[in-house]
Amino acid sequence: MATNWGNLLQDEQQLEELARQAVDRALAEGVLLRTSQEPTSSDVVSYAPFTLFPSLVPSALLEQAYAVQMDFNLLVDAVSQNAAFLEQTLASTIKRDDFTARLFDIHKQVLKEGIAQFSPQTVFLGLNRSDYMFQCSADGSPVLKQIEINTISASFGGLASRTPAVHRHVLSVLSKTKEAAKILSNNPSKGLALGIAKAWELYGSANALVLLIAQEKERNIFDQRAIENELLARNIHVIRRRFEAISEKGSLDQDRRLFVDGQEIAVVYFRDGYMPCQYSLQNWEARLLLERSCAVKCPDIATQLAGTKKVQQELSRAGMLEMLLPGQPEAVARLRATFAGLYSLDMGEEGDQAIAEALAAPSRFVLKPQREGGGNNLYGEEMVQALKRLKDTEERASYILMEKIEPEPFDNCLLRPGSPVQVVQCVSELGIFGVYVRQGKSLVMNKHVGHLLRTKAIEHADGGVAAGVAVLDNPYPV
Repeated sequence: MATNWGNLLQDEQQLEELARQAVDRALAEGVLLRTSQEPTSSDVVSYAPFTLFPSLVPSALLEQAYAVQMDFNLLVDAVSQNAAFLEQTLASTIKRDDFTARLFDIHKQVLKEGIAQFSPQTVFLGLNRSDYMFQCSADGSPVLKQIEINTISASFGGLASRTPAVHRHVLSVLSKTKEAAKILSNNPSKGLALGIAKAWELYGSANALVLLIAQEKERNIFDQRAIENELLARNIHVIRRRFEAISEKGSLDQDRRLFVDGQEIAVVYFRDGYMPCQYSLQNWEARLLLERSCAVKCPDIATQLAGTKKVQQELSRAGMLEMLLPGQPEAVARLRATFAGLYSLDMGEEGDQAIAEALAAPSRFVLKPQREGGGNNLYGEEMVQALKRLKDTEERASYILMEKIEPEPFDNCLLRPGSPVQVVQCVSELGIFGVYVRQGKSLVMNKHVGHLLRTKAIEHADGGVAAGVAVLDNPYPV
């Protein structure tokens, strides 16, 4: 796909002037991050990195990604309710991956105790984001392939709603009003808040609050505030607390209702707790307390486990989708069409073969640990070294191997505070936000609520916006 910004990317002076305009508009629209120097304060903020131009995305693939999102919501929900599937799937991983093992321990404890029920039917809330790249197929046409699904702390729904105005501004400055009108409006934070609001309402206690579990150093606070503000507009109040505060000030009453600082909590929304470094012993205790409570957890521990790489790999096995979504062949077909090649590294013949293939053709694969948050995957020579080190140990079972998606690169300008304006070769990743609410056995809400396009220079193999590599973007449908 040739970009229609090609000739614009030639004129350096014009690019610099456009960049100044774009940055000022981004600041005015609230496309903001705290600075890495002062991550705990909003006294000094900067713009979140973004592309100067929107990137071209085939409308057919955008539509396909939207169309399969409700199927992914159902799938994640089905996996989270299937204790036997989770246990079987994660058995080998738990042996070697301490973080997954600790999450799984909490899962087992909660199941043993019986899930706390305040209303007659427990409420479950899922806010997720399914991420895709456009694989360049043999005939050169792009194909939608899923990279991963984020079932905990899926971010950038707030900032993604602020960036369309910035790209429309850039195109309007260039007198490209027809093109500016093609940039899709997008407000994921509104839809995510709608899911939280529904769960809050079903919990059924008018004075109860939403508890947002926040990190101490949260540069991405404005993204979260967008959701808080949507809730406040519905008269639903949010308190932000760290795990530490929960161990000190959190308690359950005899019905296992959750109280923090004496206030009842209806919904717990995690924007922390997805990486090992975010847990001290005290934080694990706080997580267990939250899980044992009858507040609605977003996500509950089973849903977090459903988002692991190992589960993703097992779902691609023949017959698995049919088992989890019986009687839904259309959904199964839509889901399977987005799967890339995924390979188990469990001990045994199958794992041995996968390793041999990856060592023979390293450029075709990527090695993924059971981690969220970007910056964890291994490619090329690093992957080869890791596989040689792991291949005869049980530790290999805590990784999966995935076919490397090779999208067609294109040119764009990535704008970052303190960096010069320059044109680089890029690839994009498209995320679709999904929301579902289940009460007991009935699905009360299942929808897609917007998208996120992130773009990175091709020298960066891995890493999200918060991890500091990809930048915010908008799809320009073609």
